[in-house]
Amino acid sequence: MRVYNTLTRQKEEFKPREPGKVAMYVCGPTTYNFIHLGNARPIVVFDTVRRYLKYKGFDVRYVQNFTDIDDKIINRAREEQDDPLKLAARYVDEYYKDADALHVLRADIHPKVSGHITEIIEMVKTLIEKGYAYVVDGNVYYDVRKFAAYGKLSGRALEDMQAGARVDVDERKRDPMDFALWKSAKPGEPAWDSPWGMGRPGWHIECSAMALKYLGVGFDIHGGGFDLVFPHHENEIAQSEAATGHPFARYWMHNGFITVNQEKMSKSLGNFFLVREILSRFPPEVVRFYLLGTHYRSPLDFDDEKLSAAARGMERIKNSIRLLEEALAGRDEGAASRPDPALAARLDELRGEFEKAMDDDFNTALAIGVMFDLAREINGCLARQDFPNKAEKTAALQKARDLFRDFNSVLGVFKTGADGDIQLDEEGEEDQSLVEELIGLIIEVRQEARKKKDWSTADHIRDRLKEMGIVLEDTPSGVRWKKQG
Repeated sequence: MRVYNTLTRQKEEFKPREPGKVAMYVCGPTTYNFIHLGNARPIVVFDTVRRYLKYKGFDVRYVQNFTDIDDKIINRAREEQDDPLKLAARYVDEYYKDADALHVLRADIHPKVSGHITEIIEMVKTLIEKGYAYVVDGNVYYDVRKFAAYGKLSGRALEDMQAGARVDVDERKRDPMDFALWKSAKPGEPAWDSPWGMGRPGWHIECSAMALKYLGVGFDIHGGGFDLVFPHHENEIAQSEAATGHPFARYWMHNGFITVNQEKMSKSLGNFFLVREILSRFPPEVVRFYLLGTHYRSPLDFDDEKLSAAARGMERIKNSIRLLEEALAGRDEGAASRPDPALAARLDELRGEFEKAMDDDFNTALAIGVMFDLAREINGCLARQDFPNKAEKTAALQKARDLFRDFNSVLGVFKTGADGDIQLDEEGEEDQSLVEELIGLIIEVRQEARKKKDWSTADHIRDRLKEMGIVLEDTPSGVRWKKQG
């Protein structure tokens, strides 16, 4: 297996800290709103990485945190006149609903910042004692110039850096790039007692403290979105390695952005799409299939047509699985001897191609291509009428079904039963697909009317759809639709 390491800017052979075991930490969401599609990408990507490592036989310890103390949470709670910690807890619950829908397996540990204040305070104390941090008016700052390797993850020279997201500009700091480890309390904010007075953790220190608690120094994989490389992960390295004297993580993995019209999707830009909203229009497995259809490090441009294309692709695979199950229904599986040699060899070849794709930096796009190849092989096998030995054909089909099951155990695009068998939701699937295509056609007709300045027809289409519970929204990135209420 080879993994692209952001730290070294190259693919490296994957060698875990302990043979047969993988320790993995992924930065989770800041819980002040529903997750958007940009948040969902790392959640799905690293869930798939974990699944593949388990498929390869590794014992994986997977940690994904929740940031439940943050300026954004406090501001949102103030707007809603709610307690910040209660608001955060509510959105943690909402996160689970969306993640479960996307077939994301629960982490082994989901730590929250609010539950690890003691560990954070101890780490801050260590950094002060070692001379890497200083106290000013109840605030504690990390002195970036004391850490000689600062910038090694992002590749930035300290002299060229500008204060990034969540790096507070504060005249009390010795250097503009110094970042807060502990923030003194402000009226009405959540606060805990500390040696420096009442306050709360800075953003970066939380992940260091929790990762070290549950995985120890030199754990294997630290993951997150590319936007976290600087300053968040850069600062994690600086404070963790200063505190422990050892490398923090072995492999740093970062997924690419989701863009809208080539511009990064983000809440601050107002061009984000909530997963909850998208799931009201597309089945969850289609959304996951779409997210995995591009290599995780590549940017992924969003529009409804790409999701519709993913839905059509999934339907082709589903049809093959349906035909396979129909062919095997009622057959005595125990009576089959050996699979047809030629087909069995081809299935082994496909497994090898799938593993080769995933071994090469978790290339899910190629792995999905292999799943399509498997569907074609099954279709061809079922269409053949000249098998000399029906038992061998049955055994080959059973082998193909097992292969589908194994591929899905990694990609997670289909629902599974307790035994791992793929379960297809038959009821309403074709109708839903037809509804989506028909609405798309109606939108096209409306757009043509608008181009011809036939405003009466365009407005009539919009109003009639609204009466039927379908709301159209004209946005810079195109027309979006959703079910009302």
